[in-house]
Amino acid sequence: MSNKLRMLRGSVACASVLALAQAAAAQATKPQPGLARRPPPADTLRTDLKEVVVTASRVEESFLQSPVTVEKLNARAIRLSPAPSFFDAIDNLKGVQVITPSIGFKVINARGFTNTTNVRFAQLVDGVDNQAPHIGGPIGNVLGPSDLDIQRVELVPGTAAALYGLNAINGLANFQTKNPFNSEGLSVRQQTGVNHVNDPNAKTFGENGSPVKSYSETSVRYAKVLVTDRLAFKVNARYLRAYDWIANDQTDINPTGNATTGLFGADNPAQDQVSRYGNESSDRKNITLGGKSYQVARTGYDERDLVDYNVRTLKADGALHYRFRPGTELAYTYRVASFDNVYQRANRFRLQDYLLQQHALTFTSPVVQARAYFTEENTGKSYNLRSMGENIDRSYKPDTQWYGDYTTAWNNATKSGLGVAEAHRAARAAADAGRLQSGTDAFNQRLSQLQDINNWDVGAALRVRANLAHAEAQVNLAEALRRGGTALPASLDLLAGADHRTYLVVPDGNYFINPNPGKDPLNDNLTYSKTGGFVQAGGRLFEEKLRLTATLRVDKNDCFNVKFNPRFTAVYSPTQRQNFRLSYQSGYRFPSLFEGFSNVNSGQVKRIGGLRVMSDGVFENSYLRSSIDRFNAAVTAGINGTPAQTRAQAVAANQGLLVKNPYTYIKPEYIRSLEAGYKAALGPGGRLLVDVDFYYNSYRDFIAQVEAYVPQTTSGVALNTGTDLNAIATALNTTTIPAGSTTTGQARYRLWTNSQSQVYNYGGSAGLRYNMARGYLAGANATYTRLDRTENGDGLEDGFNTPQWLYNLSLANENAYRNFGFGLNFRHQVSYYSQTFLVNGSVPAFSSLDAQLSYYVPAAQVRFKLGASNVLNSYYVTYLGGPSVGGLYYLTVSYGL
Repeated sequence: MSNKLRMLRGSVACASVLALAQAAAAQATKPQPGLARRPPPADTLRTDLKEVVVTASRVEESFLQSPVTVEKLNARAIRLSPAPSFFDAIDNLKGVQVITPSIGFKVINARGFTNTTNVRFAQLVDGVDNQAPHIGGPIGNVLGPSDLDIQRVELVPGTAAALYGLNAINGLANFQTKNPFNSEGLSVRQQTGVNHVNDPNAKTFGENGSPVKSYSETSVRYAKVLVTDRLAFKVNARYLRAYDWIANDQTDINPTGNATTGLFGADNPAQDQVSRYGNESSDRKNITLGGKSYQVARTGYDERDLVDYNVRTLKADGALHYRFRPGTELAYTYRVASFDNVYQRANRFRLQDYLLQQHALTFTSPVVQARAYFTEENTGKSYNLRSMGENIDRSYKPDTQWYGDYTTAWNNATKSGLGVAEAHRAARAAADAGRLQSGTDAFNQRLSQLQDINNWDVGAALRVRANLAHAEAQVNLAEALRRGGTALPASLDLLAGADHRTYLVVPDGNYFINPNPGKDPLNDNLTYSKTGGFVQAGGRLFEEKLRLTATLRVDKNDCFNVKFNPRFTAVYSPTQRQNFRLSYQSGYRFPSLFEGFSNVNSGQVKRIGGLRVMSDGVFENSYLRSSIDRFNAAVTAGINGTPAQTRAQAVAANQGLLVKNPYTYIKPEYIRSLEAGYKAALGPGGRLLVDVDFYYNSYRDFIAQVEAYVPQTTSGVALNTGTDLNAIATALNTTTIPAGSTTTGQARYRLWTNSQSQVYNYGGSAGLRYNMARGYLAGANATYTRLDRTENGDGLEDGFNTPQWLYNLSLANENAYRNFGFGLNFRHQVSYYSQTFLVNGSVPAFSSLDAQLSYYVPAAQVRFKLGASNVLNSYYVTYLGGPSVGGLYYLTVSYGL
């Protein structure tokens, strides 16, 4: 045999051995059905310099070189987190604020101006918006992925409107799920726990005298590849049962309602406790007793009287994927969720038998990405807690009769020698005689009846059916040109995209009607559409150390002119591991369905959308409620003063306090944002990740609400601005008007409009993450957010509602000792001022410690996790009017993760 032949045979043998070794390695790393790979040794887990993100620029790019701030939760971070779920773990990301209206409903926000229905922050699942259409924002994670199917979370804490539209002017989160081609098999997760341990708000509800409530969440996932790796599917199901956190704030938000008569605290007959419904402003009247004017409220009911706090969420999804070739895939996904929890806007709601469904079709390839989806929303048997409290009271005794009984009883009490405060208590007891008592069969029957009456003047039902249809596509023009043979430099990037969205609402006659001329208000569906698109160009200069990108977005809404949003970014990378970034961008937020088209009669106050088609004439003829309140307080002080004035005298003397409504029809919000940042992977192997950012924002035309009343005659005819001011003032006085007057009454409105303020805020955040030896992962971050100033401030802008400082500290290890792992996270939030339509005041500072201990059984592919959120069980609230959140203690058993 020649030497050449021997060498050739040897080479073939070596190649065969190498091929076998590579095949064995590939088989070892390929996910097996029903099994999951054990994580690599902890000491090999370091910051991956090739880690990528897609959300920041809509193209795959280096995590370190992202042109804007991006936060990530990857699979390892989720496993190490002591939070009960990946969605709860978002609370610990840098630059993020999360508030809790319900155990099943958390709201994500960034960089200020948060509220309980955050329509300024978009939430996507694999690029698909998962909002409830009529709300305009997501309901927590009820339509999102389970913990078994989540791959990673990418979150942009700052405006993303230039690329996404979607009203994402405060930020955007994208939940990316597992692809069935890459993650086959069966996975099961059971989480069992308890909450309400030593909860003072829950003790009266405890079974057998115990306030402790059970918590259970069951999740299943199955994925399979079929037809020679071309076809794959996955299915997920999750069932949650829990007892919700309880809102029981008894702070009186009308403490000075009877200041002129010296009645404060428990003696105040016009108390308006935060978590009590039916004693709000529209449930109060000024009545004359013993020659003085007193403000008196109906009694109302506590929230816990009106709500079944049992929470249930049943959700499922299925996806069918077809792979044409590697990198080119078509997928159909169906998601459905039926759930109960508590939701808050200006009022709190019990969401019950709520149903969301979504169909999505997605095509992805190296050149084209396209998706179309349709979301259906049905509010089921949900109801408004305020309207429920008001109308249970009124259903047993109308206001006229109740105030008449109150007056008679007060007069009798004072005649018998009781003092003023004691007489008010006696009068309330007499007027409340026969009142329905919570927990009784009669009370529950009435609650059930009102729950089905879709008119908030007499009932409480929330009956909305709304749909969202969306289509979008983007083309990587640079890649298309290169594949077509064009000699385009590799350093040049070109991207273009377009989208269209239409909301479709079935009018219910209470929440929505069709106001458009020529349309039947109750039988013709209401539509509301927007079309937009963007182009993006970028290049890499100076040996790819400098990356510049420019983006321009154009949007056209049915009701507004064309809007332009630019974005400019620069990333300077002196080394692969160190990156400096700078960006400027603007963004518009168009009014949501509710803000534009609401038509709600709510406790004698009508809430109407700010579009002209909804509120034509109201802005022009109304007076600010804030000025009306001051006017009526001055009238009452004049009547009760020394010397006492007649009502006519007091009205005439104080009518100058009334302020004509200066606001007008709604238009889009606008933000401009400048951001700078630094991100680096330092030390051997890039073990230390450093990320720092600073931003400065300018907002104008905040979409907000104003209360304004239109004076009217007894026949309901509006008194326009040309009417005598004394007649207008008499009509706007809330006390009883003498018989025979032609100017009694007022039409009360809550209008969506724009603040006249221009608001500036700034802040920054800094985070450190260090992969230590032996698999220990330590982290620390701090977030600073501050309202800089308000120009031409009218007080109508949304409350800043954001703590100045947020801190997080964490330490974890997946395998600290013989498959035992642990995770600790400490969070502190300073006190902040909260300003909402429900209540204003300071939210107390709080700290919370989460902890978990895990054990992994490799042979069985089973992981045990014993943990707790708020392990020290120190109850806190995240915003005023919300529930008190205590410890949740759980044991999670997972198979196949």
